[in-house]
Amino acid sequence: MWAVIKEKFKNHPAQEKVIRLLLERGFRINDEGRVVSGNMEIAHTQIANEIGVDRRVVDSTCEAILQNSSLKQIFRNVRTLPFLKDVAPYLGLGVIIITPDDAARKGLLGSVATAVSEHGIVIRQAVSDDPYLTEKPRLTIITEGRISGELINTLTKIKGVSSVTVS
Repeated sequence: MWAVIKEKFKNHPAQEKVIRLLLERGFRINDEGRVVSGNMEIAHTQIANEIGVDRRVVDSTCEAILQNSSLKQIFRNVRTLPFLKDVAPYLGLGVIIITPDDAARKGLLGSVATAVSEHGIVIRQAVSDDPYLTEKPRLTIITEGRISGELINTLTKIKGVSSVTVS
């Protein structure tokens, strides 16, 4: 998917910024070429202001998406995910943030999930940043219960883990 997007917008860096924002936020493009979250429309001027481009760049990016069948299918079906990281402390949940040494390494999520489970902790949510969309991708695990020092020690020993942050 990302290769198709990069090829389509390689000569249009401002439009690529729009694409990144749309994917990062899980915003869809409706049949009218408007940016939406669920059924709520988001003003193109707000998107433009957020990323520092002209509103017309957002307009033309949406038009380009609708003119390409592959991109149209992607952006008509992408969805927003409620990410619990920032509200976890208020819900009595734990947060483990894993910074990988190589975000493309296979099996990191599985190894981390196994270690957490073996320490008797339930995982409520696992969110992995896409290395194509994020400069410094991380794996965020939302847990039920306290995170022990022993678990942190175990996580730091997993191949591919550069650092572990707990909150």
